[in-house]
Amino acid sequence: MKKISFILTVFLILGCADQSIISITKFEGSPEFSNSKLFLSQIQKNNFSFNVENYELGIQTDGAIDNGLANSAKGQHIHMIINNGPYSAHYESDFSKDLNEGDNLILFFLSRSFHESVKNPNAYALIQVSSEINDAEPFDLNSEFLFYSRPKGVYKGADTKKLLLDFYLVNTEISAQGNKVRATINDSEFIIDEWSPYYIEGLSLGEVTIKLELLNSNGDLINSPFNPVIRKVMLE
Repeated sequence: MKKISFILTVFLILGCADQSIISITKFEGSPEFSNSKLFLSQIQKNNFSFNVENYELGIQTDGAIDNGLANSAKGQHIHMIINNGPYSAHYESDFSKDLNEGDNLILFFLSRSFHESVKNPNAYALIQVSSEINDAEPFDLNSEFLFYSRPKGVYKGADTKKLLLDFYLVNTEISAQGNKVRATINDSEFIIDEWSPYYIEGLSLGEVTIKLELLNSNGDLINSPFNPVIRKVMLE
């Protein structure tokens, strides 16, 4: 693992000027949507219906053009994450989604058009939907959860300069004295103690591997479903 320090940074800049240094920086300035609400009103087979308050799906979030992040032309939406896999984006409050056999742990949350999650306690829903398989084991919805959201997929051109690192926490908090998230981006390791979105910069083109781990105050991996999570994205 690379231990990025001031001395190492100076060495890389002076000795290897063409080598990228990966960094993460807290991303600030997005509309807060502190009063926005997401309610799951109905489930019928694979059909989901929501009530959305103080939040408009399908429009562009203020600042989306200027923040340098990949942005959805379709506007604000709902992220749906099944068993901590890659999310699907839904731009209307009623939609359908095929589910896996067995138990499905599903997180829904409101997302800005540039895919930053809305992090207020009324902006998400966590449920489990089970098929009729006898050996399916239910999840404990009171567990501490870390869900991976961004980055995702393939980035091209200007979108490769800044990637959004964003995750969702449920039933847990992170702080300097408490739980933390360890993000390993290729070989660079970062300890995160504030639940915020972050810029990732300094990535070279090609495949990028991101690993997120929810840790306790002693730095040990918390025993919770889908922890850790590893995802790969491509920069072209």
